[in-house]
Amino acid sequence: MTQQRTLPLPARHSAAHRAGPSADRKAGRKSTFRPEIQGLRSLAVLMVMSYHIWLGRVSGGVDVFLLISAFLMTLQFVGRFEQSRPMALLKHWLHLFRRLVPAAVTVLVAVLAASILFLPRTRWLEVINQGWASLFYAENWLLQSQATNYYASDHSQASPFQHFWSLSIQGQIFILWPLIFAGAALLARRFRLRYRVLLCYIFALIFVVSLAYSIVFTLTAQTEAYFDTWARLWEFALGTLVALALPGLRLPRGWRLALGWLGIVAMLSCGLLLNVQASFPGYVALWPTLAAACVIAAGQSGSKFGVDRILSSKPLVGLGDISYALYLWHWPVLVIALAATDRDHAGPITGAVIVTVSMVLAYLTTRFVEKPWRQWKWPEVRRRRAFLAIAAAVTIAAVPLAGWQLQINYAMAAASSQAWANNPGARSLDPAYVDGADKSAPLLPTLATAAEEWPQYAGGCTADEKQLTNVCNNGKEHAAKTVLIIGNSHAHVWATPILAMAEKYGWRVEAITKGYCPVTVGPAAGLSEGCLDFNKDTLKKVLEMKPDVVVTTSTRTDPGRGNAEFMDPGWVPPIKSINDAGIPVVALRDTPRMHEAVPACLEKNPDNYAACGSATAENYQAASPDAAVAGQLPDTKFLDFSRFFCPDDVCPAVIGNVMVYKDDNHVTRTYMESLAPYFETEFMAATGWKAG
Repeated sequence: MTQQRTLPLPARHSAAHRAGPSADRKAGRKSTFRPEIQGLRSLAVLMVMSYHIWLGRVSGGVDVFLLISAFLMTLQFVGRFEQSRPMALLKHWLHLFRRLVPAAVTVLVAVLAASILFLPRTRWLEVINQGWASLFYAENWLLQSQATNYYASDHSQASPFQHFWSLSIQGQIFILWPLIFAGAALLARRFRLRYRVLLCYIFALIFVVSLAYSIVFTLTAQTEAYFDTWARLWEFALGTLVALALPGLRLPRGWRLALGWLGIVAMLSCGLLLNVQASFPGYVALWPTLAAACVIAAGQSGSKFGVDRILSSKPLVGLGDISYALYLWHWPVLVIALAATDRDHAGPITGAVIVTVSMVLAYLTTRFVEKPWRQWKWPEVRRRRAFLAIAAAVTIAAVPLAGWQLQINYAMAAASSQAWANNPGARSLDPAYVDGADKSAPLLPTLATAAEEWPQYAGGCTADEKQLTNVCNNGKEHAAKTVLIIGNSHAHVWATPILAMAEKYGWRVEAITKGYCPVTVGPAAGLSEGCLDFNKDTLKKVLEMKPDVVVTTSTRTDPGRGNAEFMDPGWVPPIKSINDAGIPVVALRDTPRMHEAVPACLEKNPDNYAACGSATAENYQAASPDAAVAGQLPDTKFLDFSRFFCPDDVCPAVIGNVMVYKDDNHVTRTYMESLAPYFETEFMAATGWKAG
């Protein structure tokens, strides 16, 4: 969200030229403070904060901030051109980010410290990754790539840096917009064009194209569109167009009174009346942005009945001074408070405490960080000094981020170096295994790294987080044999032992998988949207590729069904089609499911691993259901490794000092690696392949 200090200049130093270009030139560089804009910004941050904390909704306040920032930036650059001053882009950027970064860095460092104290270790890597993205104004791209649900009701599970998405977009625009202003200035001087008119054409085009793109993208992929820079350009363009049109706007006082109140009422009602979750930032975002434009156009009415009288009040204007810091603080305070108290939302009292703490922190940050840095004259003397000041501020956050990440990596590397002896995993179930492990050795994977425990393909994966698809390969070309993995995410995790064999024997491994989408041709409960279409497309690709073997899962474990493991009737037809094409299939019995995410459970029960397992009877039938269909598929071999997951009447969460599951149902890469030798023996026997 765009706040006061994210603007090129503070509001009280921003020009509000309502008398046109001639008046601007007469005024020279003198600027006029518009307190109603400062109050509008304060009202927007209060909306954002209250909606986040108490309503769990998005208010439209972000969009107001974006428009205001573009409005004031436009006044600044147009003023430079009309006063024949240089654009001085590098100086502008250095000056701007020197003022933005310190407060952001203060919050970043504080959140890192609070995360260590209050957030579970299972979330540490997420915090670190998003900390880096936030520091370098790329948080929106990271959230977009992860298809993050910004509207999730349980804020305790959200990233404490998630709100940096809007600051990231704003930072990107603060680079782009000045380039457009400078480029237009060159064109205007070269071809003797009217600068304001040229800018109107340019930003009108940006507005139309971006809005059309935003509408289409929002309709097709709203979650990603919410964080998309290009889908937000039109909001900034609208703010610029308002600034360009304002000097020529002549409205009677009565009209301005009505316009101001219309804007405020529309702005305040936006989050309550609109289904923001399904519609932003498409055409519906015109509501809050046009509402803010109305308030700006209304300006100073000079009437005691004008909305500007309220917006210009000392409390709102004063709040505007800390609005940037208040936005920075309110979200991490909310997230960490909920996580620390094990709540999923804030009640009236908790929310009031969060607001109070956020305001105190915002005041302290503004008073002792923002203001001193803003008044520091040394960096203003030379560009090199300004760059050094920014670099110093960035380093303050980069050092703990890098240090924390290195510490986690070092701990993992140290434990992994002794893994063969101390973390045998599946080997501990081997009757020939002799236990020589250090009983004090740490668990692998660590709680901090468990979330990253997916298979690792040397050739990489093309993933679609929203569609839950993964298309992967191990990078080996012209291999003697090709193994193709298809099915759901449970099939995907079996890639680890297959990749180990491929590395050993020089095979090519490819995978086409989709979460919640096992191989099937018939509709089934619980399948993801588009699963049947995905399976049809995958089957077509299998028949075209003609791999040497196809690997997938056969049965499905689902304790929620009441009958534990089952066989989907729609599984046989596509497998038979593959066999009929002369392609053998290796079908793997499904892996168990736990009652909750294992890493989180282990963190709560560090001395009682048994509390995190599940019963064998909840996951497996006494005999595998795939036996009933085996006779129909003579070219399909069925492999059963259930004994490595449920060795008796319990399916443990930890086996051989290795965490078996990275969440509540996906097996960790580390455990699959320990299973690889046993998998290889049975796989080679099933395929009839020979070593070498």
